[in-house]
Amino acid sequence: MRSIKNILALSAKELRSLFSDTVLVVLIVFAFTALVHSAATGINNDVNNASVGVIDADQSVLSHRILDALQQPHFQKPVPVQREEVEELLDKGKLMFVLEFPPNFQRDVEMGREPKVQLLTDATNMAQAGLGQSYIGHIFQNELVDFLKQKDLIDEMTPVKSVATLVFNPNATDMWPAAVMEVDNMITMITLVLVGAAVIRERERGTIEHLLVMPVKSAEIVLAKIIANGLVICTIALLSMHFMVGGLLQVPLLGSLTLFALGAGLFMFSIASLAVMLATLAPTMPQYSLLMMPVYIIALMFSGSSSPRSNMPETAQWISEYWPTTQFMTLAQNVLLRGAGFDVVWPQMVAMTISGALFLGFALFRFRRMLEQQANRRPCRCMR
Repeated sequence: MRSIKNILALSAKELRSLFSDTVLVVLIVFAFTALVHSAATGINNDVNNASVGVIDADQSVLSHRILDALQQPHFQKPVPVQREEVEELLDKGKLMFVLEFPPNFQRDVEMGREPKVQLLTDATNMAQAGLGQSYIGHIFQNELVDFLKQKDLIDEMTPVKSVATLVFNPNATDMWPAAVMEVDNMITMITLVLVGAAVIRERERGTIEHLLVMPVKSAEIVLAKIIANGLVICTIALLSMHFMVGGLLQVPLLGSLTLFALGAGLFMFSIASLAVMLATLAPTMPQYSLLMMPVYIIALMFSGSSSPRSNMPETAQWISEYWPTTQFMTLAQNVLLRGAGFDVVWPQMVAMTISGALFLGFALFRFRRMLEQQANRRPCRCMR
């Protein structure tokens, strides 16, 4: 009972210290509003308004029909170009795609031959280049089939018809998963910053000496810092998910925000314990920042939020499987984007709890060592 009172009192002290720091408060609000909005709306790998050049040596009904099908919002109106100026236009970035129809293209198609249509693509942006090639390929095939049907050169009946259905993201927009993933990324970054700053702030301001003479345990101090900062981050993250992602950005959140909050709490417990451990290794905030950033970047890369984990080498996949960021990203996607319940995401919760307990054990060991070193520098009653 006494430990609970001590943790609550220390948590209240942490909250007063946090809200007295205007810079940190502004950073928290900015991260969960402006950064989430910009990441969701500013990063778009879809093909929009792509420039297309055309070398039409056939000038037939079929070639014109295919070119007319390249329309907004994916493509600009195709622009006729000369073969000798194609390389220069691609070098200057004025064209993204160049489509070349050979002479007698329509006649060869009607006679059952296989004329070759060349598609040049500026592949400096691989995501858009790949999608654009796919779009043009579908348009080409659809127009070709419709043309041959009108000429009675192809059977109307096809043995198999494939029907593609997009689930969980029917509009195939990057904004939906990007918004959810950015909130998760901000939870990771802000937790590392706040909890680490809370530990280093005590040392830089000299208030850690006050804690040394108080009848509290080191575990109570660490838990108070984790609980206080975690409560603030979890609250602002839920508000951001509800009002920013679900409201302003109109992303349909299919699952339970309560289940997401539970998973976010376990994740923050794990990351906050890691932050305490890192903060005991860095005596000043600049040094902590240099130590924190590589950890954050590696955790972000391994989480699968920026690129699928299936694209990673097998060793990296095995290592990333046990990172709490990987487990949390999987949980957030399953709950919010796929509408999964507790029966699906409980393995991720167990994994985050285990990793959090391990990080907490290391953090307590390092924190006690730090307090012992601080106590040896001045005569005072050491903590248990």
